[in-house]
Amino acid sequence: MGCPDSLFADEKSLEILEQIDYDFSQLKVPVGTRLTVCIRAKKIDDNVTDFLEDHPKGVVLHMGCGLDTRYTRVDNGNVEWYDLDMPEVIDLRKNFFEETDRYHMIPSSVTNLHWVETIPSQSRPVMVIAEGLMMYLTEEEVRSLILKLKESYPGCELVFDAYSKLAARSVKGHPSIRRTGAVIHWGIDDAKAVEKWGDGIRLKEEWYFTQSEAIETLAFGYRLIFKLSGLFLVARKAHRILYYAL
Repeated sequence: MGCPDSLFADEKSLEILEQIDYDFSQLKVPVGTRLTVCIRAKKIDDNVTDFLEDHPKGVVLHMGCGLDTRYTRVDNGNVEWYDLDMPEVIDLRKNFFEETDRYHMIPSSVTNLHWVETIPSQSRPVMVIAEGLMMYLTEEEVRSLILKLKESYPGCELVFDAYSKLAARSVKGHPSIRRTGAVIHWGIDDAKAVEKWGDGIRLKEEWYFTQSEAIETLAFGYRLIFKLSGLFLVARKAHRILYYAL
């Protein structure tokens, strides 16, 4: 499940893997999927790092954090960070992370919007990130979530990855999806359509995986696949990262 060394170092993840008694190889995650996940993680890391360069004492909320270690990768010593996931996930997470005055864990379903009330109102800039989450929600759940974030943190920035509608239908048969029993609900073709959900919502960036500089570090076969995919809009839009100001 490792990532190419040139993308980023993640010692905390290695530490966690060594402590979990589970054979992840039985998931049989294809190499191409692992590469995509690593490229996605690096891009969102970069988004957060850029945000913190502009707002060193900003607030970051990671929805659907799982056992992700992003906080340890991008912490600048000043950010206030909130990791949100289901109670059973947070219980597991507490075996590997400790809360501090800057790092907090929230046990809640992301769709139970009462969790917003557990976070103090913010006068500081806020970035909200979601990685591998939104496609598992319905469109109405995504809309309600985005509008709640907009109401609670006016002017916040939101970054998440999304499938196209075609990809959302196609990926349901992906071996990794079938093995976990996860259900894909939502895909979006026109990223600017979200702007119509509320006044002031603005698409800042629609980033395609085929744009990643990390592609140049891959073996020839994978490099060729990414480059060929970049030639076709339907392939580029299949899975991308969307960045909004709310």
